[in-house]
Amino acid sequence: MLPQEIIAKLPSQYEKALASGDLFFFPSSVHHHYESGVEYEIRLCPALQKKPQLPPPDFSSTVETPKNDSKPFDPFAPPYNTGLFVGYLRDQRQDEEEYVILLNKYCVVPEHFLLVTKEFRLQSSPPTPDDLFNAYALIVAARKKLKNVIAFYNCGELSGASQAHKHLQLIEIEGDGPPIEAIARQIHLETPDKPFSVTRLPYANHVVRFPSNLATSKPEVVEGLLTQSFVSLMDLAISSIRYDVDYPSGKASYNVILTLEHMHIIPRQTDIYTLDTGSTLNINSLGFAGMFLVKSDEELEAVKKEGVTKILRAVGVGNVHDEQVKGVTED
Repeated sequence: MLPQEIIAKLPSQYEKALASGDLFFFPSSVHHHYESGVEYEIRLCPALQKKPQLPPPDFSSTVETPKNDSKPFDPFAPPYNTGLFVGYLRDQRQDEEEYVILLNKYCVVPEHFLLVTKEFRLQSSPPTPDDLFNAYALIVAARKKLKNVIAFYNCGELSGASQAHKHLQLIEIEGDGPPIEAIARQIHLETPDKPFSVTRLPYANHVVRFPSNLATSKPEVVEGLLTQSFVSLMDLAISSIRYDVDYPSGKASYNVILTLEHMHIIPRQTDIYTLDTGSTLNINSLGFAGMFLVKSDEELEAVKKEGVTKILRAVGVGNVHDEQVKGVTED
């Protein structure tokens, strides 16, 4: 299926999966919280307290399906749940089907879907040019249907990833985009083709702004620019990590947020934040997009009291972007 066919099929497949019980939707309410010039969204979803707790992903796994009881179950390996299966995505450049599109089994946003590699790939591996191109193609196809969809990728053990099988996630966002996009658009760039940062935020955040015509550019141009953007942002993310003397050993973890206009990369040093109340938050890419998820009124008030910025800084690394990139100013 082509990207536009995937987008067109999502609503009906979602309704079927919801009706059959293959998919669980958890109602929620969104609370707006202003801090550091950002209007964060904190989504309160008490029903998530009933969601099954998944074991930590095994990033050492190298097989698609378990050979014995010691191997964790891979929900993204065939045979696929027919209720969650949307289709195989056909790459417009190569006329191949390297990905399967699945609905997210547990969702708080309707039609939350996944771009999953057909062959097993580790979630700790960086997104490939194919991953980025196909995610962006789905974003563009959604925009043509007047849907504002973003993609995100939780890479590595400290990123908030919940499964070891490589997958990018895509959700529809209300309005003009996630909160981080609003402030990214406000940044004045002297050199539009170079990475920049929202320097008022204390955690490392590296961003590239796309040309306004990227969505209508030739596939080879899109792939090249997305790949170049990722490489340049990863160089900065690794540099940020090296500035952090307390960064844990092992492979770097980071979050990638992809929108129609920008690519964001945020290096991570832990995936868990413990509130003063004693409850814990698992922070993934959406937290750095400015969208928090809490399971109780107590957690909601604790997040507001402790501060979203403080929480994000605690699970990220320090912002040293001004020492890395010149020629960027904020309005």
